[in-house]
Amino acid sequence: MPDTRPLLRVEHLRKVYPSGRGEVEAIGDLSFTMMPGELLCVVGPSGCGKTTLLKCLAGLLRPTSGLVEMEGSPVTGPSPAMAVVFQEYGRSLYPWLTVRGNVELPLRHQKLSRAERDRRVADALDAVGLPQSARSHPWQISGGMQQRVAIARAIAYRPEVLIMDEPFAAVDAQTRADLEDLVRDLHLHRGISTVFVTHDIDESVYLGQRVLVLSHSPTRVREDLVIDLPRERDQLTTRALPRFTELRTHVYAQIQRAKRAPAPAPHPAP
Repeated sequence: MPDTRPLLRVEHLRKVYPSGRGEVEAIGDLSFTMMPGELLCVVGPSGCGKTTLLKCLAGLLRPTSGLVEMEGSPVTGPSPAMAVVFQEYGRSLYPWLTVRGNVELPLRHQKLSRAERDRRVADALDAVGLPQSARSHPWQISGGMQQRVAIARAIAYRPEVLIMDEPFAAVDAQTRADLEDLVRDLHLHRGISTVFVTHDIDESVYLGQRVLVLSHSPTRVREDLVIDLPRERDQLTTRALPRFTELRTHVYAQIQRAKRAPAPAPHPAP
């Protein structure tokens, strides 16, 4: 029988930051699960806590209360089962290393033979369409290609969950479309479980199997929406579907309602 246990489970997650006026509750009470092989997109109003959520999932930030579990085990620090791709690819790549060196870097901390490292790097660069750029340095290639290098580094690591934090916000529209299709291809053909945080509603509907719509801060799940579009998608046909328009309009309306909700006052310091 197939395993029906969640790969990732978040239960009653809460995060509070200290403030000069007391406390600021960034995440109020947030619960959801993700199954193995899913592509889950996360959207919400600006400042709602998407990046805070991502850091809690990746073990980069300790929650105030609640639980984040990976395969049934609590996430209490940076997890070797996860890899993160950030928006600012220029800061995540080392300019003095070649493309190959950047992709290989996290593999040096694993007990792998040189031959296995070479195979993983070559496979990852081929997967993102950069096999000819291995000897180039990041400053010698375009921004879109640099983000492909960051993605290659993540998939070479072979994570169980790939977390992406608004990874295409800094590239032009055409490059963004190409990168979106790259993520879909990696998900479809490699089965990479992915949490994709974005502020772009159309992107969330185009990419996701589910879209998690967050409320205004302090964040809660406003809706967990199943995206019932065909498994195979492309930028022209899929975005022209009436169902795509219905879904993106629904998500947009939910976010607008969340933005109009009054923001709660900070909690006084104890």
